[in-house]
Amino acid sequence: MSGPPPRLPVSAVVVTRNAARHLASVLAAADMCDELLVLDSGSSDDTPAIARAAGARVELQPFLGFGPQKCRGVELATHDWILSLDADEVLDDEARMAIRGVDLSDPGSCWSLRRRTFIGPREVRHGPWGNDRVLRLFNRTTAGFKPLPVHEEVQSARRPAPLPGSILHYSYADRADVVARAIEYAPLKAGMLRRAGRRGTAWTLPLRAALAFAHAYLLRGGFRDGADGFVVALARAVESTLPRAMVIDDGPPRITRS
Repeated sequence: MSGPPPRLPVSAVVVTRNAARHLASVLAAADMCDELLVLDSGSSDDTPAIARAAGARVELQPFLGFGPQKCRGVELATHDWILSLDADEVLDDEARMAIRGVDLSDPGSCWSLRRRTFIGPREVRHGPWGNDRVLRLFNRTTAGFKPLPVHEEVQSARRPAPLPGSILHYSYADRADVVARAIEYAPLKAGMLRRAGRRGTAWTLPLRAALAFAHAYLLRGGFRDGADGFVVALARAVESTLPRAMVIDDGPPRITRS
């Protein structure tokens, strides 16, 4: 009798903090990898226990920012080949089969997958999330994450080859969570603007908000997702303006006499 197919010489790397909700499914879908590595930044829930129960190696690292944290996870991996997944990203069966069939003989190769994002149980099919592909399988000797505090991505000299299948991205519990996340990440993006020496101007903020909303809701077809599409467009307006508002220097406080 033939046993299960051999595991790939790949480290599946997941960074976590209080990620108990989806982590078991994320790790189970990555079981074709020889190593499951979870880099945790101080979870107060059952995240480490769930990871160990799934056979993952758990390492601890205080949060460095999203990009630096993922760079640290890649650095700690046993294998040079890396499958990077967020703690709310589950590979579907087609993606799992496609990854099993990749040719790992060339360290310069890398692959992308379609990412399908959900708000609660509903997939967002249009707007800026409608045709999202992310590079997630790569060799760390030739590619790696940019060390950005937020909106990190893998940088590679070679264009990624598309793989069949999808990453199911269960990132948002509900519509309020979409906007809350945009607000939560705003200070990180504001820090990036400050370090780049960029300062906002107040008069441009309404225009930026309107353009970002119109692009996501009208030009990218977000309206086809109903209220979900509206909320995604609203979050884009927040992302486009709130970090810039946070770096505007309004000068010393003005005191008015009554």
